[in-house]
Amino acid sequence: MPLSDHERRVLEQLERQLNDDDPRLATRLADSGRPAVPVRRIVLGAVLAVIGLAVVVTGVSTQLVLVGVLGTALLGAGILVATLPHRGEGPAPRPAASSGLRAQRSRSQGSLMARLERDWDDRGRPRA
Repeated sequence: MPLSDHERRVLEQLERQLNDDDPRLATRLADSGRPAVPVRRIVLGAVLAVIGLAVVVTGVSTQLVLVGVLGTALLGAGILVATLPHRGEGPAPRPAASSGLRAQRSRSQGSLMARLERDWDDRGRPRA
């Protein structure tokens, strides 16, 4: 069902407001052009995992250890195929200026627990 003109204008206004208020979030939410989930690899991994599970059950029912081990290997391979990123895929690249500043800031601020404690203490203070 298409949007009415009023709904379209409200949506465009919300998008502009998001871009003005938090440009980093707007960039992260923008469509990157590629699917968020690599469906082909997930389906292949699921098929391998189901076949591996069937081979494990066959190995247990026939009491053949080698068949059970082969089924476990297939099951593990299916899970790996479904969950590991493929070459060229991975997290979206970060802008160079902010990542360098963030790396400097994280090194200078110490351990994770110290930063979390500092953030907790600063949670009510207004930001400059």
